[in-house]
Amino acid sequence: MIKTLSKQTISILRDQDVVPFRNKVKDSAVQVKMGLVNQTKLITAASELVRNMLKYGNGGIVTIELVVDDRNKGIRLMFVDKGPGIPDITLAMRDGYSTGRSLGLGLPGTKRLVNEFDIQSGVGKGTTVSIIKWCNG
Repeated sequence: MIKTLSKQTISILRDQDVVPFRNKVKDSAVQVKMGLVNQTKLITAASELVRNMLKYGNGGIVTIELVVDDRNKGIRLMFVDKGPGIPDITLAMRDGYSTGRSLGLGLPGTKRLVNEFDIQSGVGKGTTVSIIKWCNG
Protein backbone atom coordinates (compact mmCIF):
# COMPACT_ATOMS: atom_id res chain seq x y z
CA MET A 1 0.00 0.00 0.00
CA ILE A 2 1.31 3.42 -0.97
CA LYS A 3 1.37 6.15 1.70
CA THR A 4 1.84 9.85 1.05
CA LEU A 5 4.56 11.52 3.16
CA SER A 6 4.06 15.05 1.81
CA LYS A 7 2.13 16.76 -0.94
CA GLN A 8 2.23 20.06 -2.83
CA THR A 9 0.08 21.41 -5.64
CA ILE A 10 1.32 23.72 -8.37
CA SER A 11 -0.65 25.63 -11.02
CA ILE A 12 0.86 25.43 -14.50
CA LEU A 13 -0.70 28.16 -16.62
CA ARG A 14 2.12 29.42 -18.86
CA ASP A 15 5.57 28.45 -20.12
CA GLN A 16 7.25 30.42 -17.33
CA ASP A 17 5.79 27.97 -14.78
CA VAL A 18 7.73 25.00 -16.20
CA VAL A 19 11.24 25.70 -14.84
CA PRO A 20 10.10 26.32 -11.23
CA PHE A 21 7.99 23.14 -11.48
CA ARG A 22 10.96 21.10 -12.72
CA ASN A 23 13.07 22.47 -9.86
CA LYS A 24 10.43 21.37 -7.34
CA VAL A 25 10.40 17.89 -8.87
CA LYS A 26 14.19 17.71 -8.61
CA ASP A 27 14.14 18.96 -5.01
CA SER A 28 11.54 16.31 -4.14
CA ALA A 29 13.61 13.56 -5.78
CA VAL A 30 16.69 14.64 -3.83
CA GLN A 31 14.64 14.69 -0.62
CA VAL A 32 13.78 10.97 -1.03
CA LYS A 33 17.43 10.24 -1.93
CA MET A 34 16.66 9.21 -5.52
CA GLY A 35 19.76 8.45 -7.59
CA LEU A 36 20.84 10.75 -10.41
CA VAL A 37 19.77 8.40 -13.24
CA ASN A 38 16.27 8.02 -11.80
CA GLN A 39 16.07 11.76 -11.12
CA THR A 40 16.87 12.40 -14.77
CA LYS A 41 14.20 9.93 -15.92
CA LEU A 42 11.61 11.50 -13.59
CA ILE A 43 12.41 15.08 -14.63
CA THR A 44 12.35 14.12 -18.33
CA ALA A 45 8.95 12.44 -17.93
CA ALA A 46 7.61 15.38 -15.89
CA SER A 47 8.84 17.87 -18.51
CA GLU A 48 7.10 16.00 -21.32
CA LEU A 49 3.82 15.73 -19.43
CA VAL A 50 3.80 19.36 -18.29
CA ARG A 51 4.51 20.53 -21.86
CA ASN A 52 1.63 18.35 -23.13
CA MET A 53 -0.63 19.82 -20.44
CA LEU A 54 0.23 23.35 -21.58
CA LYS A 55 0.02 22.60 -25.30
CA TYR A 56 -3.10 20.43 -25.42
CA GLY A 57 -4.91 21.17 -22.15
CA ASN A 58 -4.26 24.92 -21.79
CA GLY A 59 -2.44 24.32 -18.51
CA GLY A 60 -3.67 22.74 -15.33
CA ILE A 61 -2.67 21.56 -11.89
CA VAL A 62 0.22 19.28 -10.91
CA THR A 63 0.45 17.52 -7.56
CA ILE A 64 3.87 16.38 -6.33
CA GLU A 65 3.78 13.70 -3.64
CA LEU A 66 6.59 12.03 -1.73
CA VAL A 67 5.34 8.46 -1.36
CA VAL A 68 6.45 5.28 0.36
CA ASP A 69 5.39 1.66 0.14
CA ASP A 70 6.63 -1.34 2.14
CA ARG A 71 10.05 -1.36 0.47
CA ASN A 72 10.70 1.89 -1.34
CA LYS A 73 10.36 5.69 -1.46
CA GLY A 74 9.47 7.62 -4.57
CA ILE A 75 7.71 10.54 -6.21
CA ARG A 76 4.15 10.52 -7.55
CA LEU A 77 3.16 13.28 -9.96
CA MET A 78 -0.44 13.87 -11.01
CA PHE A 79 -1.16 16.16 -13.97
CA VAL A 80 -4.78 17.35 -14.28
CA ASP A 81 -6.10 19.55 -17.07
CA LYS A 82 -9.55 20.59 -18.26
CA GLY A 83 -8.64 20.51 -21.95
CA PRO A 84 -10.48 18.79 -24.79
CA GLY A 85 -9.47 15.28 -23.66
CA ILE A 86 -7.97 12.44 -25.65
CA PRO A 87 -10.52 10.65 -27.86
CA ASP A 88 -8.48 7.44 -28.25
CA ILE A 89 -5.99 6.72 -25.46
CA THR A 90 -4.84 3.46 -27.08
CA LEU A 91 -3.89 5.34 -30.24
CA ALA A 92 -2.26 8.16 -28.22
CA MET A 93 -0.10 5.57 -26.43
CA ARG A 94 1.24 4.17 -29.70
CA ASP A 95 4.83 5.04 -30.62
CA GLY A 96 4.92 7.53 -33.49
CA TYR A 97 1.38 8.85 -33.01
CA SER A 98 1.00 12.61 -32.63
CA THR A 99 -1.82 15.09 -33.13
CA GLY A 100 0.75 17.90 -33.19
CA ARG A 101 3.84 18.35 -35.27
CA SER A 102 6.09 16.30 -33.03
CA LEU A 103 7.78 12.93 -33.21
CA GLY A 104 5.01 11.31 -31.19
CA LEU A 105 7.37 10.04 -28.48
CA GLY A 106 5.62 11.84 -25.61
CA LEU A 107 3.16 9.56 -23.83
CA PRO A 108 4.67 6.15 -24.66
CA GLY A 109 8.19 7.47 -24.07
CA THR A 110 7.11 8.91 -20.73
CA LYS A 111 5.59 5.58 -19.73
CA ARG A 112 8.92 3.86 -20.37
CA LEU A 113 10.77 6.32 -18.10
CA VAL A 114 8.67 5.69 -14.98
CA ASN A 115 7.64 2.69 -12.87
CA GLU A 116 3.89 3.37 -12.82
CA PHE A 117 1.82 5.24 -15.39
CA ASP A 118 -1.94 5.82 -15.53
CA ILE A 119 -3.93 8.00 -17.90
CA GLN A 120 -7.62 8.85 -17.75
CA SER A 121 -9.31 11.12 -20.24
CA GLY A 122 -12.77 12.07 -21.42
CA VAL A 123 -13.61 14.07 -24.51
CA GLY A 124 -14.63 17.52 -23.33
CA LYS A 125 -13.65 16.68 -19.74
CA GLY A 126 -9.86 16.86 -19.73
CA THR A 127 -7.05 14.47 -18.95
CA THR A 128 -5.39 13.17 -15.78
CA VAL A 129 -2.00 11.47 -15.92
CA SER A 130 -0.46 9.94 -12.81
CA ILE A 131 3.13 8.64 -12.69
CA ILE A 132 5.35 7.18 -9.99
CA LYS A 133 9.12 6.90 -10.09
CA TRP A 134 10.55 4.76 -7.28
CA CYS A 135 14.05 5.34 -5.91
CA ASN A 136 14.94 1.68 -6.48
CA GLY A 137 13.45 1.09 -9.88
